[in-house]
Amino acid sequence: MADKGRAAKLKRLVAVQRHMERIAELELAETTQRRQELSERMDEAIEAIGSFNPIHAGMKSQYAAQYGRLSGEDQRLDDLQDSQEKQILKEKAKGDRLEENWKDARSAEDREKEDNAVIDLIEMRLSMPAPASSKLGGE
Repeated sequence: MADKGRAAKLKRLVAVQRHMERIAELELAETTQRRQELSERMDEAIEAIGSFNPIHAGMKSQYAAQYGRLSGEDQRLDDLQDSQEKQILKEKAKGDRLEENWKDARSAEDREKEDNAVIDLIEMRLSMPAPASSKLGGE
């Protein structure tokens, strides 16, 4: 019975771990989307800096400062993205290990059930009286 409880507990842990893995993947997707939006803003700043439009000419230093801030934010998000990718791999490895342990526990549970069924059959057979044989008395 203890193994059966262990398999059930491991199954729940696998489900929780897979959920943690999905959360990490969603966080990575959000960071990737933020980096994409940031990249678009950086491109706009570069276009404004390189523009010959007189409206932008007087603001080139502000655009350059903005681009510097955006670059710093992009670097921060890049570092965050790297750590999130590592976290996903770590969570996946944990989930795979737990799933393997769960399968092993379930197999052990199944083997124990089969062993108990065989032992019960043997005990039943041994507790039955021996059949009377007509050849025992001899002829």
